[in-house]
Amino acid sequence: MDSLIYIFLAGVFATAAIDIWAEFLGKVFKLPVTNWSMVGRWFGHMPRGKFIHDQIKNAAPITGEKIIGWSAHYIIGVIYAAFFFLVIVPVLGGQPSLGMGLAFGLATIFFPWLVMQPGLGLGVFARRVEKPNVIRMINLSIHTIFGVSLYLGWLLVGNLNFGLK
Repeated sequence: MDSLIYIFLAGVFATAAIDIWAEFLGKVFKLPVTNWSMVGRWFGHMPRGKFIHDQIKNAAPITGEKIIGWSAHYIIGVIYAAFFFLVIVPVLGGQPSLGMGLAFGLATIFFPWLVMQPGLGLGVFARRVEKPNVIRMINLSIHTIFGVSLYLGWLLVGNLNFGLK
């Protein structure tokens, strides 16, 4: 049970780390940040059978779309953490490592590039946005930080222990 709590906390830690990084990029470099309301709108249309939009901003608003988007973001972060710690690490053997976290974080980039961005109407690899290479670099930096933060979150949670043992 402790391991599941550690995994959950590591996933939340890594997701929060990328949110801090994204805010930094937005505030300091004036780079675009994810609009979680639009992600929530995308998820909100899925039960209605609509998975791909020409432009998600033109889709009908969904009640609670902002909270849906933020919730989905953190749920996906925890799911990624569970997959990493329960599947990837055991398959590769041993303990989680910085290298494993980095490689996994980079591998997770394919979900937004091949599923989420096309579904939102941004195109595969964000090719339909004004500056696709900027978005790609932001995506790469965020997913790199996610993977590194999964590992660091695991170390932090394991060392703090939170009285779980």
